[in-house]
Formats: sequence, C-alpha cells, structure tokens
Amino acid sequence: MAQSTVPFALAVEDDPFAQMEIVEILQDAGFRCHSADDGDAAKEMLPLFAESITLLFSDVVMPGATNGFDLARHVAEHYPWIEIVIASGVMRPSEGEMPPGATFIAKPFSASMIYDHLREILPDGKQPEPLKTAA
Repeated sequence: MAQSTVPFALAVEDDPFAQMEIVEILQDAGFRCHSADDGDAAKEMLPLFAESITLLFSDVVMPGATNGFDLARHVAEHYPWIEIVIASGVMRPSEGEMPPGATFIAKPFSASMIYDHLREILPDGKQPEPLKTAA
C-alpha cells in the first residue's frame, strides 16, 4: 500500500448537502477527499483509488444495491488497511452487520464529534496533522 503525505478519505453520502458537510469536516481534519453518491459508485471507485485511501466515511441508507453496511464489509474484505466509519440517523447496526474494526457514529453529528471519534479510532500513523491539533 502506498502512503501519501496527506491521506485520502472516501466520503459516501447520497444527500448532496450532507456530503458537502462531511467532505468539509474531513478536509478540515487534514484529509483529501474522494466522494461518491452511493455504495455502488464507491465500489466502482475503490479499485482506482484504494491504495491512497486510509478512511471510509459512509452513510447507511442510500439508493442502489449497496448500503453502508454492505460497503463496510466489502472494504474490510478487499481493502483491510482502510479504517471504516459508518454514520446514520435512521438505523443502528445489528450485531454482525458491520465488520470487525468498523465503527458507528450517530447522526446528527458535529465536526468536533467526528474529530474526537477519528482521534480515537485512527492510529497515530494514519492521523493527518490537522486532526492531531483540531479542537
């Protein structure tokens, strides 16, 4: 896996305004971002960009055949170096629905909630510098 100096995150969210907010929060934390409108599009993008991605941040309920839980399992199986955060304001994961190591955050969330969560789950080597100092 190739590591760049500024890590990439993949933000997957079907609501354009929520996607913009997530991308902005992740960029402020120090990530460069790829974004996809649903799980199917994210699965198509992953082979192209996965080597540089260190974080998947995905909604659960989206159009298409691949929901956020399906996407999380796909990423864990095929791209095990990518840390996974799943977010939803509609549903919570049932036991076994998310792969080991994936974490869940409830919507609505704030930037500081996401920063705290990322600091907790990302090893130091995967934390962009701004995240280490973001308040």
